[in-house]
Amino acid sequence: MASAETQRGAPFSLDSYYVSEELGFVLPDPLENLPSYYQPWMDIALRVPELVHSHDLRSHMNKMPLLSTSFLQKHRELRLAHLVLSMITMGYVWQEGENNTVEMLPRNLAVPYWEVSQRLGLPPILTHADAVLANWRKKDPKANLELLVRLPGGDSVKGFFLVTLLVELAAVPAIRSIPTVINGVRCSDTEAVTKALDNISQSIQDMNDALKLMHVYVDPSVFYGIMRIYLSGWKDNPCMPKGLVYEGVQTEPMEYSGGSAAQSSLLHCFDELLGVKHEEKSRDFLTRMRNYMPPAHRKLIQDISLQPSLRSFVQQQANEDLSKAFDVCVSKLLALRSYHINVVSRFITVPAARARQLRKNSQDSEREMVSRAPTSLEERGTGGSGIMTFLKTVRDKTKDVHLPETNKKTVHPNCHQ
Repeated sequence: MASAETQRGAPFSLDSYYVSEELGFVLPDPLENLPSYYQPWMDIALRVPELVHSHDLRSHMNKMPLLSTSFLQKHRELRLAHLVLSMITMGYVWQEGENNTVEMLPRNLAVPYWEVSQRLGLPPILTHADAVLANWRKKDPKANLELLVRLPGGDSVKGFFLVTLLVELAAVPAIRSIPTVINGVRCSDTEAVTKALDNISQSIQDMNDALKLMHVYVDPSVFYGIMRIYLSGWKDNPCMPKGLVYEGVQTEPMEYSGGSAAQSSLLHCFDELLGVKHEEKSRDFLTRMRNYMPPAHRKLIQDISLQPSLRSFVQQQANEDLSKAFDVCVSKLLALRSYHINVVSRFITVPAARARQLRKNSQDSEREMVSRAPTSLEERGTGGSGIMTFLKTVRDKTKDVHLPETNKKTVHPNCHQ
């Protein structure tokens, strides 16, 4: 692996980390169907929203045969299997909302799900690697995108996952530039590092622009009132305080966090490259979220963290263009995190306040979608974090890696917006 090669002096490269030159962390050309033996899984997974709406998903799942996973051989088969079993699991657990959850996942789902998860090195719950990175296809030659499988929430589900996919794709030039930065620092190539940092800054700006599409394609009341519970896990969740028993796997319940933007490898890579140091509580949560990433992506983040310090290199070089490029990069990451807070406010904080107001006034709130949301998630992310406090703390620690004023001979007027 790269970390061992690094010790021998070989150039740092993305070759061993399952990172695509064109798509970054996104899975290239995901399969749309499993071998016919697994059609019972596909039949339910493709109907999750409909079966949840009719309250029939659990009964359909209970009739599903227990299938062997031995016919799943290729990586993309395993990724699609994990995706469809994840979608079925989320529908099964949350079909009746927060008040009628289950304590056990039946063995005909739990056993194959566990086996597929073990082979992939992923947890047996829906992750960013499933719902975003491996859940897309090109609908037509113009490259319009479509989801493979969906959760309840209609077009807002499609919008949420595909906009998140576009953010991942916008980051590809930045990910491709990371080895250039690392190798440039190693051989003191100031010009190469400066140019690569400029590319990363532009890419982070493109990520921010892509994220703005969330306001176009996702309805906050649908996201908060309908979708969000299906992204929730069974760790740090009062709805399921004991976790979930995976029947046929072990008798004790297991706890897994729900979906979180922190499961994307992107910002972890940028933090390690730029030297962002998070406070203990935030760091613990972010480190735990790495267990929800494909192992090769997790390894990349770890190996970036082992490289010589970019920030120290920039300070030692005392080069005006390099210092400016570094600081602009930090500013772009800061702006992205600030905008993410804006998105979370619109999609979680404001609807949560509306739901509380409806309850307080004892209004007939059935018509309002926000009132359907689980009360236990009002102050938390689906990954289990106290969401606003966490996001603001992470943003504020990003500020700390800005260079001290003594390193800046001139400051670009747009650096500190």
